[in-house]
Amino acid sequence: MTRAVLLDSGPLGQVVHPKRDSKITKWLKMLQEQSNKLRVPEIADYEVRRELLRLKRNKSINRLNQLARYNLIPLDTDTMRTAAELWANIRTEGQPTASNDSLDGDVILAAQAILQLNNFDEVIVVTTNFNHISRFESVGMQVQDWQELLDNLDDL
Repeated sequence: MTRAVLLDSGPLGQVVHPKRDSKITKWLKMLQEQSNKLRVPEIADYEVRRELLRLKRNKSINRLNQLARYNLIPLDTDTMRTAAELWANIRTEGQPTASNDSLDGDVILAAQAILQLNNFDEVIVVTTNFNHISRFESVGMQVQDWQELLDNLDDL
């Protein structure tokens, strides 16, 4: 079974931090040992990168560049059209993840994850925003709460 693990912006920011927590390093090693494919959605890269650039965090930007070099899921037309459908559907259901005039990165992230199901048997989004992203689990992807994931590493 092939599994992709996508990082939302919260976890991605912590992964590229130059002084990341030892639990994160342990988790990344476990992913690699289990042959999981770590992926960086371009929308998460954008959200993290803009703040790192603003703060002039060059070490973190370099780490982000290295991680994204081989693991980036680029934004494309299929992603944006899928995101538009998701956006319309959740608003029709009365479950928006952002204001009506917002670009809504959560919906774009969900679209990127859903489309990865064409390449992987299982797709998991790791996020600090579980309540918003988990609204899209019904379309096949899974969602893992970042803090819960780190807390459970102690049990391994």
